[in-house]
Amino acid sequence: MLEEELRFVLALQRVKGIGDINAKKLIAHCGSAKNLFKEKRHVLEKINGIGSYTIRHLFDKENLIKADKELEYLQKNTIEANYFLDSSYPDKLKHCIDAPILLFKKGKINLNNQPIISVVGTRKITSYGRSFCEKLINELKEYNPIIVSGFAYGVDICAHKAALKSELQTIGVIAHGFEEMYPKSHEKYVNEVCENGGFITDFWHNDVLIKENFLKRNRIVAGLSEATIIIESADRGGSLVTADIANSYNRDVFAVPGRSSDNFSKGCNDLIKRNKAAILTSSNDLVEMLNWKLKEERPKTIQKQLFVELDETEQMIYNFLLENGKQLLDSIAVNCKTPIHKTTGVLFSLEMKGVVKPLPGKLFEAV
Repeated sequence: MLEEELRFVLALQRVKGIGDINAKKLIAHCGSAKNLFKEKRHVLEKINGIGSYTIRHLFDKENLIKADKELEYLQKNTIEANYFLDSSYPDKLKHCIDAPILLFKKGKINLNNQPIISVVGTRKITSYGRSFCEKLINELKEYNPIIVSGFAYGVDICAHKAALKSELQTIGVIAHGFEEMYPKSHEKYVNEVCENGGFITDFWHNDVLIKENFLKRNRIVAGLSEATIIIESADRGGSLVTADIANSYNRDVFAVPGRSSDNFSKGCNDLIKRNKAAILTSSNDLVEMLNWKLKEERPKTIQKQLFVELDETEQMIYNFLLENGKQLLDSIAVNCKTPIHKTTGVLFSLEMKGVVKPLPGKLFEAV
């Protein structure tokens, strides 16, 4: 993204009363953030779902002044800014309706061609939870997943440390800006995480931590990955919110069961009981459900029909899967610009013709 456009995206991100969903509507209507700030007020007010109240602070000049200062900070501190329309923006997160219009990344993050899972749970992790978390991540090492968490106390930091020990890339999603790190006691891990992954946030560098920020942070944790794992949780907690968000994104959720008498297993047991999470008792459960394969494994050859005739939509979706590999249903619909209900029917037709196969985790793959 050009520096000039980044300046206007930053300004838009700072406008009071305009969240990520409405920001995307405005950008889509105007073609760019720069064009948005040059558009006439009465034109914007007529956009479906916007209105005068939503854009009441849009033309406040202070937004651009603040954007210039933030842009200067990003450049001085080598912070990467990923715009939601750019190819550098995390692919899985891009398809979440409330994903941030702008992400800030610090470290050596590489999201290409690796499975991504989020590992979250209680801040008051027990010895059982710690042992399970460490064992799980160590056993997944051969599949080279990226481990995402919230860099908080308990399960979060346990997952990050286990990933580092297993020489896996790990990403901390934080609920504040880069100027200060929370909690302070975890600052000693910052450099090592940056060398083996890094940090992501949608907050500006001097944004301080407030309670409301955790919900915004959790949507990124859930949206970045193909599956969210809840190690331990009481009957209430932020990790249960993350599980709900992941479910709303049609992502897989796993929960580690525990004894009914254990306070920090109640949340996980309830998720499993209510069919909001698959039971996770070992790494094999995850590998099988997500259909992970080792690089040296060769997929079985499936006989494909010869001279299969495909209509225009079938050919488009088949070509997309052929070029991009395994894809979620939502991703197929968005990239092929086809309604979900129609995409589902086309995929079924392609499956019957032997050219596409469904996979666990709501994924599809060209044969």
